[in-house]
Amino acid sequence: MMEWLTNHWLAAVLLLLYTGVLLYNAYLGNAASRGLSGYMVGNRAMGGVVVGISFFATFASTNSYIGHAGKGYAYGFAWLTMAVLLVIFSWVSWRWVGPPMRRFASAWDALTIPDFLGSRFVPPRPSAERHPLRLAAAVVIAFSSLLYLLAIFKGAGHLFQFFLNVDYELAVGITLVIVMLYTSIGGFVSVVRTDVIQGLLMLIGSVMIFYFVTRAAGGISAVGELRLNPEKDFLFDLNGGLPFAVLLGVSLSGSLKLLVDPRQISRFFALKDDAAARQGIWVAAGGLAIILFCLFPVGIYAHLILTDVSDTDLIVPTLVSDPTVFPFWAADFLIVAIVAAAMSSMDSVLLVAASTLYKNLIAPFRATSSAAHQVKWTRFAVLGFAMTAAAMALNPPGDIVEITIFSGSLYAVCFFPAVLFGLYWERGTARSVLWSMLLGTIVLLLWILLGLKQTLHEVFPALLVAIITYYWLASSDDTVIHAQNRRGSEAR
Repeated sequence: MMEWLTNHWLAAVLLLLYTGVLLYNAYLGNAASRGLSGYMVGNRAMGGVVVGISFFATFASTNSYIGHAGKGYAYGFAWLTMAVLLVIFSWVSWRWVGPPMRRFASAWDALTIPDFLGSRFVPPRPSAERHPLRLAAAVVIAFSSLLYLLAIFKGAGHLFQFFLNVDYELAVGITLVIVMLYTSIGGFVSVVRTDVIQGLLMLIGSVMIFYFVTRAAGGISAVGELRLNPEKDFLFDLNGGLPFAVLLGVSLSGSLKLLVDPRQISRFFALKDDAAARQGIWVAAGGLAIILFCLFPVGIYAHLILTDVSDTDLIVPTLVSDPTVFPFWAADFLIVAIVAAAMSSMDSVLLVAASTLYKNLIAPFRATSSAAHQVKWTRFAVLGFAMTAAAMALNPPGDIVEITIFSGSLYAVCFFPAVLFGLYWERGTARSVLWSMLLGTIVLLLWILLGLKQTLHEVFPALLVAIITYYWLASSDDTVIHAQNRRGSEAR
């Protein structure tokens, strides 16, 4: 460890400063977290710039820095399809989902996605908080969040293992302690304040990675050398590394969740007005574009730098650790930037999962308690989620991208019809939402178990079934709009 400190003193200093900022933001966030609204959505008082940065910082995690950047090695230029769709859907999310979602959430005092679905589709009655729709949506969010956290812990574990020269298990433990502390204490305000700093670090870090990796590969024109190598022809073939129909499905499943992923949509709940939404759209889409188009080509350039790559998740850590690619000061800065990428997603997923767990799965079955007591239980949920995901990350299934793509597919299938139709079509009831979630999920799992994903990605048939189910049942329901829906229409 002393040898590492000697060689990476700059990284050590930056990590200490970074940790200090996290704890300071936790302190400030704690002061604003006097009730559930403050703890979960920052009292709906956030500006567009900070929420926009938080949006792209939350999305661009170690999945982007390590997972997606490495996948270019296996799939070639076709993998850039994912980057293009992610930027497009980020803009679409802010343009057509964010503003009406903000107004609905404010009108109904919704703090979570199950709150929104319950207010939109469940008739008001004393037992509405325990309605199966709210409970089912909360279970989906809890399960998918656990998968996503597992993937991020794996990425962060490899990160610390490579850069700090510690065992993988210890690396996961370090990540766990840091993220639990500032997320549980500071809540949403702490998360967003920290995301702003992390987002700026990630922007600088992604540009640095692109510059130094491109330079080590021989410059942008060096790609021409790959064209001359027959063994690398697959890099330039849309179907070279993977059938393009499957790759397009993977890209869509990863992109569609930008419209319905609770950790992204929760940002809209916190916007103070529609002007903030119009401001944040360019910050969110622009920041994400810079990061993705700097990182996604890294795997392609790695063909000119590395040999014998067995795990694409290790490409970026290997390159950053190579002094012939990155000077020590750049490598040390990138250690902090990639740590920031991990933390910026982990804190948001943790907060959304824990908030949903308490608000929609625990609180409905407990006696009414004070605001301080509710916040305390939500903090306990943060700790429990984090420790469970970290324990699972010690022996994780699959690679980072596979895990997060499945999580995104599940979100798309379960929430796409309900959220999009719920915002823009007055028809629909809890029955149509529940059946669309159930049948869509069944098709998703069957498609994977039967091995059909090799010809067509599972998100296509599953989402089609979910949409058709919702539309057919919603059209046949006698009750077109509930009293709370009328209030929502006024909020539009």
